[in-house]
Amino acid sequence: MPLRIEIVSPEKRLVERDVDMAVVPGMEGDIAAMPDRAPLMLQLRGGVVALYQSDKIVDRYFVTGGFADMGADHCTILADSAQLMSELSVDEAKARLRDLESRWAEIGPNDVDMHDQISRELQSVRAELEAVQDRSPA
Repeated sequence: MPLRIEIVSPEKRLVERDVDMAVVPGMEGDIAAMPDRAPLMLQLRGGVVALYQSDKIVDRYFVTGGFADMGADHCTILADSAQLMSELSVDEAKARLRDLESRWAEIGPNDVDMHDQISRELQSVRAELEAVQDRSPA
């Protein structure tokens, strides 16, 4: 029985297809969505969503965060933003990291909300850089 995967960002629907399994980056670690799994709602961290067909990765997408709704026959990812791994740029990610580090240095000690926001963005861009530097052909 296949698993219906759907990855949606505010900009567009990136993918909607059947796969054997999807591995998603949860806040507590990576988790696999497979047919017949118990229902689960999961908050995502910045990381790679890997789509599998017959034990082989067929596509990889980078998400910056969001939520995943998993069930027995589906996995719907509502991503803050998402992109095919092949479309990511090391140079662009490094530029965003430099900008975020500059913004981090300027945050006042009592601006807890801004610390939280920039911290999440830093985690995401660092994960993106790691993924892009380690990417291998799907």
